[in-house]
Amino acid sequence: MSLHEVQAANQVGFPILTALIFLPVLWAIVVTLIEDDRLARRTALVGALTEFVLAVFMAVSFRPGVSDIQFAERVGWIETAGVGYHVGVDGISVLFVPLTAFVTLTVMLFSWTGVRFRPRSYLAALLALEGMTIGIFASLDLVLFFVFWELVLVPSYFLLRLWGIGPERQYAALKYVMYMLSGSAPLLLGIVVLGVNHYHVAGSYSFDFLELLKVPVPRELQAVIFFLLAFGLAVKAPLFPFHTWVPTVLLQGPIGMGMFLMGLKIGVYGFIRIALPLVPDAVREWSWLMSGLGVTAIIYGGLIALVQVNLRRLLAFASVSHAGLAIVGVFSLGAQGLQGALLLMFNVGLVSTGLLFLTGLLYARTGSSELSAFGGIARQAPLLATSFFIIGLAAIGLPGTSGFPGEFLILLAAFGVHWALGGVAVLGVILTAAYFLSYYERAFLGPPAAHGRDIPDLRPRECVVAAVLVLVIFWVGLFPAPFLHITSGSVLALVGRMN
Repeated sequence: MSLHEVQAANQVGFPILTALIFLPVLWAIVVTLIEDDRLARRTALVGALTEFVLAVFMAVSFRPGVSDIQFAERVGWIETAGVGYHVGVDGISVLFVPLTAFVTLTVMLFSWTGVRFRPRSYLAALLALEGMTIGIFASLDLVLFFVFWELVLVPSYFLLRLWGIGPERQYAALKYVMYMLSGSAPLLLGIVVLGVNHYHVAGSYSFDFLELLKVPVPRELQAVIFFLLAFGLAVKAPLFPFHTWVPTVLLQGPIGMGMFLMGLKIGVYGFIRIALPLVPDAVREWSWLMSGLGVTAIIYGGLIALVQVNLRRLLAFASVSHAGLAIVGVFSLGAQGLQGALLLMFNVGLVSTGLLFLTGLLYARTGSSELSAFGGIARQAPLLATSFFIIGLAAIGLPGTSGFPGEFLILLAAFGVHWALGGVAVLGVILTAAYFLSYYERAFLGPPAAHGRDIPDLRPRECVVAAVLVLVIFWVGLFPAPFLHITSGSVLALVGRMN
């Protein structure tokens, strides 16, 4: 897996990834200095829009079909320890940068009038979370990757603790942070062992991804590193049985935080970015275990979601099921499975953002996420009901929606590994259809709720967000070739290294 770098200065003429990482942070500082809340909201929205346009410009400027690291930037940092500021994107990571910017913009529009408690601090935390998350996707130095991985916890904790909607939001914030820290310790240890191995082989420390690719890791050491990395990444994924923080956080936390945690599968991304290329022998040896955890997550998440009456809990366990399906694709270790996993993760970002956006609107209108508060919504709010249905169809993976190409490729890869693995994955898809359609029928098409309260339909600003989501869902579903072309070069290079 010999990767070449294309410098940002040669592609776009300026350090675009650094701008994407630190512009939201600087904008967050500006927002906190503005005394007028209304002006602060408008300023934050301008910042989020600027970030989104810049991210889309980067994605459009990306040269697809090659494995090169593009928009690369290198600056010395802790040179004696082999740590540097090294960022860049390839076909594996490039789609998740505009996706992160889109999620942030959606969260900001959703909370435009809903957040009244210290709105400037809320917007600043949201912008900081955006910058740190993009830093994770852009990092090519593993220590830098870990720094952004940890920094994400700071705004996440305050968003959960201060702006959560549940009575146990402080407990949820603490639980989330403790789970993430328990995963961070082995993740850091795995990164350190990789750097030490580079020292023993090459005579110098290095945590640079491209440098680590050049250094062989002894087979017995690969297994140790793999399990250290896998534990930390599985907690974040979230993968069964490390998922128990998910329903607590989604029930107690703000909807916007849920969009980030459910929509951006950073843990699954970490497996593809770090584990597969750096410890390929251990990945092949233990792929059966990870595939087993994946199919367990698919079935477990689907069955638990099937009996839920709280929409937030349903979406939490649906997220676990989708993470399991992505893991099955990743550990099929073939080009079809990896491309399917990347496309599925992109779709989950769209679908989770859309469903949580509409769930938040329902909560704002009814004061509850329980099934008993819903009923007959399709008659009172047809636009909301239609949008929810279309986005839900993408979650199921209906042909023509953004969920189909990724799921189809993963199922194809799973059957290529073993018919039983493919059969269980298909069962998971059936469970997804069962729990979504069952809940939709009872909540949107059933008799009106007992409280008899009117549920207003989508307002103009909400219509714009829903319409954009629906358009992108059909665009990716009907024309997946450009997205597959973007990922193809990097995926083929990764598969070549695995083999």
